Amino acid sequence: MHLLYEVSVWLHIVAATIWVGGMLFLVMVVVPWLREEGRDAAVFLRETGGRFRNVGWACFVIFLITGIFNLWMRGVRLANLFQADWLATDFGRIVMLKIGLFALIVAISAAHDFVVGPRATTAIEQDPRSEASRSLRRRASVLGRMNVFLALVAVFLGVMLVRGVPG
Repeated sequence: MHLLYEVSVWLHIVAATIWVGGMLFLVMVVVPWLREEGRDAAVFLRETGGRFRNVGWACFVIFLITGIFNLWMRGVRLANLFQADWLATDFGRIVMLKIGLFALIVAISAAHDFVVGPRATTAIEQDPRSEASRSLRRRASVLGRMNVFLALVAVFLGVMLVRGVPG
């Protein structure tokens, strides 16, 4: 069973690496590159966005399954999430914060991936210089950057779960 736990932790870390690394690549490399003149941003965003969206949502499924299993292997049960004494511990507070953060990340991702992002891509295809295009692109950018930040916070919380609260 210990080997299964180690594989689960490994999968959790690999999924986080793929997801966070992919988002950082998009924010730090792809978006600035697309701002250069002459780029067909709409086609590129539609194609890469759709592919990365599938990768990202697969990572969310992996996070959910491995996260639940990893907590179970560490002795955390559903009942613990409602026990005041467990919630008063550093570990309990961090677990609840990470669960809440995961829910927020999923909600922001859904808004970005299924509403704002597709609308922005459509607006860019129709007229990349229009006010609607710029506005939707800004909204998509804000949501994406928020998720990058929240993802990095989630990674930090994960480190705190295994290493303890910094003294």
